[in-house]
Amino acid sequence: MNSELAGSRGDLNALYERAQQLSSPDLRDKIVGSLYQESKRLCEAGVQHTKTKRDRRTEKLDAVFTSPIWGFPIMMVMLGIVFYLTIAGANIPSDMIARFFGWLENYIAAFFDWVKAPEWLYGVLVLGLYRGTTWVISVMLPPMAIFFPTFALLENYGYLPRVAFNMDRIFKKVGAHGKQSLTMAMGFGCNAAAMMSSRIIESPRERMLAILTNNFVPCNGRWGTLIVLASLFMAAGYTGGAKSLVTTSVIVGIVMFGILVTFLVSWVLSKTALKGVPTHYTLELPAYRRPKFWETVIRSSLERSWAVLLRAVKVAAPAGILTWVLANVNAGDTSVLMHIVNFLDPFGQMLGLDGYILMAFLIGLPANEIVLPILIMGYLSTGALTEVDNLGDLKQIFVDHGWTWLTALNMMLFSLLHFPCGTTLVNIYKETKSMKWTFLSFLIPTVIAIFVTFVIAQSVRLLG
Repeated sequence: MNSELAGSRGDLNALYERAQQLSSPDLRDKIVGSLYQESKRLCEAGVQHTKTKRDRRTEKLDAVFTSPIWGFPIMMVMLGIVFYLTIAGANIPSDMIARFFGWLENYIAAFFDWVKAPEWLYGVLVLGLYRGTTWVISVMLPPMAIFFPTFALLENYGYLPRVAFNMDRIFKKVGAHGKQSLTMAMGFGCNAAAMMSSRIIESPRERMLAILTNNFVPCNGRWGTLIVLASLFMAAGYTGGAKSLVTTSVIVGIVMFGILVTFLVSWVLSKTALKGVPTHYTLELPAYRRPKFWETVIRSSLERSWAVLLRAVKVAAPAGILTWVLANVNAGDTSVLMHIVNFLDPFGQMLGLDGYILMAFLIGLPANEIVLPILIMGYLSTGALTEVDNLGDLKQIFVDHGWTWLTALNMMLFSLLHFPCGTTLVNIYKETKSMKWTFLSFLIPTVIAIFVTFVIAQSVRLLG
C-alpha cells in the first residue's frame, strides 16, 4: 500500500515538475489539445462517420489554404488580385463619372448666371460644395463597387475564416486574439465598422488591443489617395497593364507595412499598458460553398457601397464649403487658409510633406475620403477644385508645388498611419466610455505616423 502511494506520489511530482516547465500559454494549449484528442477518441469509438466527397474536398483545400508554407503566400496573392481588379477596373468608370459631373456643371453655372447670383454664392455652392462632393463620388464609387463585392465573394466562399486561422498564430505571439484578424479584414472597408466588430472578442484586454490598432489597415476612404499617388508617382513611366501591376504592388506593400505596424503595436501594448495572457481561440472552419454571385454582388454594391458613399458625401459637402471659405476670407493681406498653411509648413517639411498636406489632414478629420479633394482645393489660389481632365494634369498640380516621389511616399504612409477619422473616434468613445482610451487611439497612430515619415524624410535627405 505504501509503495503504491509512494509510486502515485512520484507520478504526481513528475507531472507537477513537467507542468512547471511549461509556460502558461503552452500549458493551456496542451490542456485544450488533450481535451480535443479525448473527444475525438470517444467520437471515433461511438460514432460511425463516412466522409462525403465534399468533406474530402474541404480537407484537401484546407491542407493548402491553411498550410504553414502556402497559407501566407496565397493570402498575399488573393489580396493582390483584389487590389489589381479594383485599381484596373476603376479608372474608366471614374473618368466617365467625372466627365458627367463636369458636363452637368456647365448647366449649373449657366443657371447661376441666369439668376444673377452673387459671386460668393456661386463660389460656396459650386466651387466648394459641388466640386468637392462630386470629386468624392467620382473617385470613391467605382473602387467601392469593385472592392466590396470581390471581398464579399471571398467571404461567401468561406476563405476569410481560413485567413483568420492563419493569422491567429501571429496574433497569439504578439499577445492579441486571433479574432482580431476578422476585425482587421473588415477594416479594409471601414475602420469604424471594424472597431465596432471588435465586440466578437470576449476578453476586454484583447478587445482594447483590437480597438487601438484597427486603424493601421487602410479603410475605403484612404484607397483613393493611395491609388492615385501610387499611380502618379510610383508607377510613373509605365503604361497599361504594367502600370496597374506596379500600382498594385505598391499598394500591397503599403498594406503589409500597416499590418506589420499592427503586430508591433499590439506586442508593445500587450507588454506594457495592456499586459495579459492571450485567451484561447477556437475557430470552426465552415465548409467551402459556391458563392451566391449575383446576390452577393448586388447586396455589397448597393448596400455597403451606398452606405459608405452617403457618409462620405455628408462630410465632403461641409468640408468643401469650409475650405472655400477659408481660402477666400482674408485676415490682413493673406487668406485664413494661407495663415494655417504657413504655420504648419515648417513642421510639414520636416516630415517630407508641406503645410497644405497637414492642413488637408486636419480639415479632413471627419472622414479620410475628403483629404485629397481638400488638398487640391488648398493648392489652388481660389480654393476651388478646378476641373482636372486627366491624372497628368493632377500630377502637374503636385509637381508645381514641389512634390517628389518622397512627398508622395510619405503622404501615403501618413495617410495609412495617422489618427482615425471622426466617425471612428466617436464610436471608440461609445464602445469604451473612456476619454483616456479614445485619446490614446488618436495619439498612438499620430505619433507613429510622425515618427515614420520623419525618419524616412531625414534619411533620404541625409543620403542625398
